Amino acid sequence: MNFDLVIIGSGPGGYVAAIRGAQLGLKVAIIEKEALGGICLNWGCIPTKSFLRSAEVLKIIKGSEKYGIKSQVGDVDISEIVKRSRLIAKKLSSGVEYLLKKNKVEIFFGVASFKTSNSITIKSKNNGFREISSKNVCIASGGRPRNISSIPDSSNIWFYKEALQVDKIPKKLLVVGSGAIGVEFASFFAQMGSEVSLLEAKPSILPNEDLDVSNFVEKQFLNRGIKIYKNHSLLSLKEKRDLFDAELKGNEKILNLAFDKAILAAGIVGNIENLNLEGINVKCSNGSILVDEYCKTNVDNIYAIGDVASPPWLAHKASHEGISVAEQVAGLNTHPIKKDRIPACTYCDPEVASIGLTEKEAIGKGLEFKVGMFPFSANGKALAMGYENGFIKTIIHKETGEFLGVHMVGMGVTELIHNYALAKEAEIIQENIENTIFPHPTLSEAIHESVLKASDREIHI
Repeated sequence: MNFDLVIIGSGPGGYVAAIRGAQLGLKVAIIEKEALGGICLNWGCIPTKSFLRSAEVLKIIKGSEKYGIKSQVGDVDISEIVKRSRLIAKKLSSGVEYLLKKNKVEIFFGVASFKTSNSITIKSKNNGFREISSKNVCIASGGRPRNISSIPDSSNIWFYKEALQVDKIPKKLLVVGSGAIGVEFASFFAQMGSEVSLLEAKPSILPNEDLDVSNFVEKQFLNRGIKIYKNHSLLSLKEKRDLFDAELKGNEKILNLAFDKAILAAGIVGNIENLNLEGINVKCSNGSILVDEYCKTNVDNIYAIGDVASPPWLAHKASHEGISVAEQVAGLNTHPIKKDRIPACTYCDPEVASIGLTEKEAIGKGLEFKVGMFPFSANGKALAMGYENGFIKTIIHKETGEFLGVHMVGMGVTELIHNYALAKEAEIIQENIENTIFPHPTLSEAIHESVLKASDREIHI
């Protein structure tokens, strides 16, 4: 069978590329080895948000008296929390299948492997084989948790998939890695009653975020009873009856702590195995396929998008890349992927959202800039909603007024960051935001005040 575009993987990059390609009149096929929608939809972005919503509801109920409502918290039913998340994932996966069929995308289930740059072999679950050919191929095979070689296989040691199928809330939980995945699970299980310890090898948690944000989240986590071990690495986990001993190495000493469960969230590695990339000379490095700003590999007709290609490991980045690839194959002009315009969101409590340069990065580039910080405690809507913990930090170029970076922390900030993504794409500058009339009362007013603060024009602080 001959196609214009074959996509390997049906995650947020793959299925979007397939639909967009079909819309443009291309003959498109998609190959998926597991469930339509990929890891993000089935075991990542969506199920974790379902978990975190349950945690948020529990927090609201526990604190309802401050809203004038007396209530009593009942038992947490983790099985129902898991059930709800799985139902949502199933519904969305079915939705992806409907959209692909609606757009006449051919679906093949199985494991893909390149025979040539234009020919792909598909191995089905029953070990059957078939071969298809395509003028262009987009690799969207995603990523998986990075393994730690010193850690044994155990039912008590989880990756994200196991953590999303938990049948009992652990008493003592170790979370290894404090990126987005790690802090989201730490936040959820702490709210559910686990005694959580968060381990990070670098000097700060959320190490890719602005230091002011990282420090704020750390303080909030500590106030919630989460123990944090920065500048510590995991040496070993040794099972001991119903518990296991964790050996942590810090700058000065080695700690031995006991836990009943652990979640490994120490980064992502691309799914590049079994594709026979070496056979067609596609270049890879450190577990990722090397691509340019148009998602092109070193082989003319082969593209790569999403987690398999390069960080940041974000679903919306993959989707945007998927559209770009489909439009390139269809002969349309596209723009390069600019990573400084990709917003990042972390859905812990408090939420974190950011785009562009951190203050440290701006200093490192030798840029002249000014900073505006505005706390949600001075925002009327935030106070009314009980969202007063947090702030918006805006980094602005001194001469041009360009938004170099924006960093938010607090409840609801993941729904605000798109304003700055739009501003960067449209090349909106400080003056434009200053002259914009923001509705009152809204959380978005904090954006306005943060920008005003950079020029000492703030009103409410």
